[in-house]
Amino acid sequence: MSSMPKKTDVILIGAGVMSATLGVLLKELAPEINIKVFEKLASAGEESSNEWNNAGTGHAALCELNYTTENADGSIDISKAVKVNEQFQLSRQFWSHLVKEGVLPNPKEFIMPIPHMSMVEGTENVEFLKKRLEALSANPLFAGMEYSEDPAKLAEWIPLIMNGRTSPEPIAATKIDSGTDVNFGALTRILFEYLEQHDVEINYQHGVEDLKRVDGGWEVKVKNERDHRIEHHTAQFVFIGGGGGSLPLLQKTGIEESKQIGGFPVSGLFLVCKNPEIIEQHHAKVYGKAKVGAPPMSVPHLDTRYIDGKKSLLFGPFAGFSPKFLKTGSNLDLIASVKPNNVLTMLAAGAKEMGLTKYLIEQVLLSTEQRMNELREFIPNAKTEDWDVVVAGQRVQVIKDTPQGKGTLQFGTEVVSAADGSVAALLGASPGASTAVPVMLEVLAKCFPSELPAWEAKIKEMIPSYGISLVEHPELFEQIHAETAKTLELEQGQPIR
Repeated sequence: MSSMPKKTDVILIGAGVMSATLGVLLKELAPEINIKVFEKLASAGEESSNEWNNAGTGHAALCELNYTTENADGSIDISKAVKVNEQFQLSRQFWSHLVKEGVLPNPKEFIMPIPHMSMVEGTENVEFLKKRLEALSANPLFAGMEYSEDPAKLAEWIPLIMNGRTSPEPIAATKIDSGTDVNFGALTRILFEYLEQHDVEINYQHGVEDLKRVDGGWEVKVKNERDHRIEHHTAQFVFIGGGGGSLPLLQKTGIEESKQIGGFPVSGLFLVCKNPEIIEQHHAKVYGKAKVGAPPMSVPHLDTRYIDGKKSLLFGPFAGFSPKFLKTGSNLDLIASVKPNNVLTMLAAGAKEMGLTKYLIEQVLLSTEQRMNELREFIPNAKTEDWDVVVAGQRVQVIKDTPQGKGTLQFGTEVVSAADGSVAALLGASPGASTAVPVMLEVLAKCFPSELPAWEAKIKEMIPSYGISLVEHPELFEQIHAETAKTLELEQGQPIR
């Protein structure tokens, strides 16, 4: 056991895309800063950031129907879609900067152009999609979106989905060619290689067991998983980016902001196509509409992916339940997260979310053939022998007290930080990794307020739209979108005019 704590400036817990992004931002802004990373697993990007553990969608609200909701008067609220799109533009700009700097030498290793589509069936849903298109088309961020109800046109766009379709229900789709598929696992690994080359100490197989306040910062108790030695490290600032494992560590800090917050774990499954002929018949990310009563996380989608250098085809997600907060976590994670300060919040959520509980039970009990029948709503001719089941990552949905009531389940990504900015944790799920850059800029603003004024010029050099609304500056958006498309080699998917 090491008795003397080892000092550093910044400690990053978890070697996922969030820690990677924050680490690179800090090294770009303050190269002299000392950073240590602690990751319980053997390498970077093995949990939530891994390419098999997330959908790989560059979430820009181009196809995700749950980001556009219908108001009581029938109008469409696109405010969340606009926010998510603007956030993704910040990520694109930072990645583009890193390509120019040689940090990400080959953009095709982590990002590829792919059309993003929304597809619906039934008269009511078709009307919704039309109204959604009308609302989005008035916004410069969504320029170039096409719409069709014509079966012949849809057969051009999505032949695999239209082939063999006999339903008498009307079907419609929107398509925009400027979407992307992002391999967040590859991106994470490349960024950590860069950090290692720039004097960042990365400790794999080192699990953080506790955090406590010390004068001017935090002391972190770390267990070396290889030889079980205990180490102590201190830092002025600690970022907890451990995916589902962030909540238990946040609770250990004891900060006021960590109280009345709980988490509900949801696991996921995808069907993965193993027939190359089928894979080649589809080239898009096609998002449907969640069924009535199903949570936003359950939106079905058929995705072209690029994994391990080859084209893949995935369908899902199918939700499941596990009490673990991480795929490699413990079955006691959920129980251990219930504390005296959040037990009422958790109980209130349990009472309010009976529908979600029922949905998860139904999903867990699905047979392979039942999952195939859900796939056949997308691909009528799908054959069971062409598909395998893959277990995706664990997600922990945040539960907290809000103006909407006690124990409200949150569907999104959020940062919880101490009032003094000495510690911050990332909680939640989608849009997650796609918004890593804006979320980490939020961490910098909250936790490095005195340094931020000196950093602003460099941030704007890396991210030209930092602090600017692209919706209000459409010419700047078009310029930035075109420039990042060129740098990231996405031009073939650019209809922006």
